[in-house]
Amino acid sequence: MEQHALEQLKTIAKVSPTYDHLEMTRRERLERWADILERSPKPFLRTLHETEYQPIADRLALRDDDTPISVAFADPILRAAGMENDSYGEARRFFELSDEQLHDLVCFCHFGERVSAATLARRVRKMAAHKPGGFFAQLRAFFG
Repeated sequence: MEQHALEQLKTIAKVSPTYDHLEMTRRERLERWADILERSPKPFLRTLHETEYQPIADRLALRDDDTPISVAFADPILRAAGMENDSYGEARRFFELSDEQLHDLVCFCHFGERVSAATLARRVRKMAAHKPGGFFAQLRAFFG
């Protein structure tokens, strides 16, 4: 994906900082991510190194090109739904994933340097279908 500074874009296109916010549930966001991964023109994507060993501030800022997270951020629908960048921390926030869940999707220690986009799509779909269990999850669902 080619990237340009906002000032450069203004010289070739009308740029509006306002947009309609698209409301999507967690499940819809994860399903969309899985769809995008399935259609990825790159069959293999980069992983992030040692996410579990990074200090929290560094971990949240982790990013790279051609990762599962950057593929999600390239999607205009996910951006309209509120995805702000392609960092590890933003993916954790936007997709409402725990560190453990996101680590299982994007870390080098599970896949090596590259991971199959199709494999990740299946894993993301499983996460989308999973309903959190336990007493506190039930309370949260009941009380909102």
